[in-house]
Amino acid sequence: MTGFGRGSAESASKKITIEVKSLNSKQLDLFMRVPSYFREMEIEARNVASKVLERGKVEMAVQVEHTAASETLSLNLPTLANYKAQISRMKEELGLPEPSDWYASLLRLPEVWQSKTEEAADTDKAAFLEALRIALEALTDFRITEGAKLYKFFCEKIANIRALLEKVEPFEKSRVEKIRQRLEEQLASLRGVDYDKGRLEQELIFYIEKLDVSEEKLRLRSHLDYFLATLGAADSPRPEAGQGKKLGFIAQEMGREINTLGSKSNNADMQKIVVGMKDELEQIKEQVLNVL
Repeated sequence: MTGFGRGSAESASKKITIEVKSLNSKQLDLFMRVPSYFREMEIEARNVASKVLERGKVEMAVQVEHTAASETLSLNLPTLANYKAQISRMKEELGLPEPSDWYASLLRLPEVWQSKTEEAADTDKAAFLEALRIALEALTDFRITEGAKLYKFFCEKIANIRALLEKVEPFEKSRVEKIRQRLEEQLASLRGVDYDKGRLEQELIFYIEKLDVSEEKLRLRSHLDYFLATLGAADSPRPEAGQGKKLGFIAQEMGREINTLGSKSNNADMQKIVVGMKDELEQIKEQVLNVL
């Protein structure tokens, strides 16, 4: 979901540059900095951006550079005075040197030029939308590149969890025998106590069945397969769009099975394997937030 894009376009009298930056967010949160000259374009720009971006905390900054000498312009003196006052106060409070060239410093700041034209011309509006289109396209390309990296990352982490799950089986078999042996030794240490061996065998079976993790292993493998299927085809270099929330839900189900596996393990070696699976899953959960 993170990304950055910049786009520029020119009309007969202006060069419009738009920068768009996106960060993770559960919904679309769009903040725009648009010069007053293009204020009427803000709603249309917001609608265009929302269709492309879908989700994310997005900042959009619009800069306008006047390129035509014939353009009727005037200096925004109140804004310039405010800039100069703030810079002077910053110089005093922070002990900074005074700018060597006040004119160059102030005239580069935004909103210091104002046009006597109250409404944006049609050619300026068209250039604005073109710059926005280029910026959004660049941001989308950035997201696709990041998506390719995430795809490889997820496949690697799923493979790691699957490999750790396979390591559980040897300890699972030896664990049952150890539990049985320990219980029999404890009963043997109770002198003068007679017990029904048939009933004991039934209780042992019941106890061992409660510790059986076959279903958890089966469901976890199913969730791993479902995660990859939801992520996209194996030959696709990018996660399928609009699947981020779904991947998050699958990761939660994977976590439930891994936690149950750990609570039933009753074996130090198995618990170490479970901790490894939890670590891999936690990395998946962190990066799932970055998928649309």
